Amino acid sequence: MPQLSSPAAHSTIHTQLMRHNKPMTNNAYQQRTEELIAVGKYLDEHGWVPATSGNLSARLDEASIAITVSGCHKGHLTADDIMLVDHQGASLDGKKPSAETLLHTSLYARYPGLGSVLHSHSPAAVLASRLFDDAVILEDYELLKALHGIITHESTVVLPIFDNDQDIARLADEVAGYLSANDEEQTSCYGYIIHSHGLYTWGESVEEALRHIEALEFMLNIENRLHGVKHS
Repeated sequence: MPQLSSPAAHSTIHTQLMRHNKPMTNNAYQQRTEELIAVGKYLDEHGWVPATSGNLSARLDEASIAITVSGCHKGHLTADDIMLVDHQGASLDGKKPSAETLLHTSLYARYPGLGSVLHSHSPAAVLASRLFDDAVILEDYELLKALHGIITHESTVVLPIFDNDQDIARLADEVAGYLSANDEEQTSCYGYIIHSHGLYTWGESVEEALRHIEALEFMLNIENRLHGVKHS
């Protein structure tokens, strides 16, 4: 089991994100870069982005997105590991983006108010994809209220599971098709899982996306345990 960070470290990252959660200025890129570096370290401390896995991004404006470069360790990010892409995923600064950049840009295109997309390769998400068939259904958790717009535990959140695919454009189209059919209000889907790969989630800000990934990881961990108990 990965060693969790201390309460002090947990408080520090949320303080950092709140400090940067202000209107966009000319130094928006620097602000988002600092946030993504802090999130990468936090996710790594929890064992959710081992080796060079995962990718993190934040919308800057209608023309550009800050995203982690290909092949970097998320626990040791520096400013050089954050790059700029346009909303089609093309590099704006000559650096090499992650192969999964299109999965980020397609979400920004779908949700105009989206501010950040986070992708983990956590044990809980990978195990859930191997235990459940098409989706993980989260119901009756108090922690559902950590997700944007949910005010009661009497809610249902579905995390669809998609087959892993090295053809990212095809996978992005499959995700888009699911969201078009199941998320007309743009409020009912909070993430998805790629089989034997990891979790994607998002939010209106980096801080909110981090809150979502924390809550979803917790509930996935519980679902995995319950599933194991029921089938033992």
